[in-house]
Amino acid sequence: MNWLRAAEFKVGLMVIVVGSLIAVMSMQVSDDPSYLGRSKKAWFLLPNAGGLVKNSAVRSAGIPVGVIKDIRLQDGMARVDITLKSEIPLTTSAAIEIKAQGILGDKHVEVYPGSPTDPPLEDNAQILSIREGGSLENLMSQVSEVTSSLKEVARNLQEATSEDGTRAHILGRIVKNIETLTGDLSQMTTDNKEKIGDIVDDIHDITANLQEVMNDKSESGLKETWKRLSSSVKNLDDITTRINKGEGALGKLISDEQTSESLTSAIDGLGGMLDSANRIQTAFDFRGEYLGEVGATKTHIGVQIQPGLDRYYYIGVVDDPAGVVETTRTQITGPGAGTVGPGDYTEKKTYENRIKITALFAKNFWDLTLKGGVIENNGGFGIDYFFFRRKLKFTAEAFQFSHTNVRSSLSYTLYRGIYITGGINDAFDQQGARSGYLGAGLFLTNDDLKLLLTKAPF
Repeated sequence: MNWLRAAEFKVGLMVIVVGSLIAVMSMQVSDDPSYLGRSKKAWFLLPNAGGLVKNSAVRSAGIPVGVIKDIRLQDGMARVDITLKSEIPLTTSAAIEIKAQGILGDKHVEVYPGSPTDPPLEDNAQILSIREGGSLENLMSQVSEVTSSLKEVARNLQEATSEDGTRAHILGRIVKNIETLTGDLSQMTTDNKEKIGDIVDDIHDITANLQEVMNDKSESGLKETWKRLSSSVKNLDDITTRINKGEGALGKLISDEQTSESLTSAIDGLGGMLDSANRIQTAFDFRGEYLGEVGATKTHIGVQIQPGLDRYYYIGVVDDPAGVVETTRTQITGPGAGTVGPGDYTEKKTYENRIKITALFAKNFWDLTLKGGVIENNGGFGIDYFFFRRKLKFTAEAFQFSHTNVRSSLSYTLYRGIYITGGINDAFDQQGARSGYLGAGLFLTNDDLKLLLTKAPF
């Protein structure tokens, strides 16, 4: 194959090899990572892209990591597209800062990859965080503002110190007032030279008398007084020394461990008693129940004293419209009435109002409460059971066991102590006062009362 030996073939092959080497070296030297196909893209918006040049380097920590691929206008702002090396770990918290290169106005893009704990930024996504970087334009703008301020200060100072401007500016007025004050002081000292001399003479006499007191050796003199004071201090030092040695009642109180422990125990006991008293919770209960059969409202007013989470005491007053029930039986008479039977009578109930007292002791066992004592002037006991995070309460009570009165109810707390209730009174009609009822009430604790007092308009 003679064409392989031809000079033209050899020259062409050399040109191809040299061109390939130049291309490969250009891709290796270039900052654009997209030549080798291992890159990621992103873009951001700037209000002013002055100083940025297409294909210029993008840096991270001062190291080139990519290039600016394109700069174009988008929605009135400059959109800058960049291409970065694929190993740059961009996240959603990535940031861009435009930094200056020298004093000629050139700039480059500095990329901050963001926190590694944040999610990665998708390819060709927008970087939203743009930091303000220092530039010659910003520096010149700040210098211009400072220069304008200095010019304004100089102008105000010139006007304030001029004859015509002393009353127009506060600085001028201050200078004028100082001038007036110094003039007044000069005139005052000139007009009162003799009085000032008398004042100096009086000060001289005072210092002379003080020197005589210091040199007085009598019992009333300053030196004797100082000796007595020193003796008193010495006695006080002797007393504190005896106390430190444990002598005397006060010394034993301070130095004796048993006395100190007894005193500490007594103080702890008093503190525990006061702490227990401080933990006592007090609540007020008021509710009204409408008795359907009676046609009247039964009112309860009570105070609940709770010294601990596991127990409480309850004292209440009840206004019962069916406190006394009287039944009147009337015989039916008429023509043809024969032997009197059960159907020959009519009954009429009369209700009389009465005030009653309730005093109970209750013991809590999680959601169950057992209580006993005086219920409406008679001995009795009852239970409470709470449901739904203590919002719903079931109550059953039995009292006046000669004619046992059994009643039960359900109560539901609506909001902050406001509740509704319903149930049946005298369920077995032993008192002749069986009646269903519905009602509502208000249960206020210490915290509720504090809240109401703080919100009260006074």
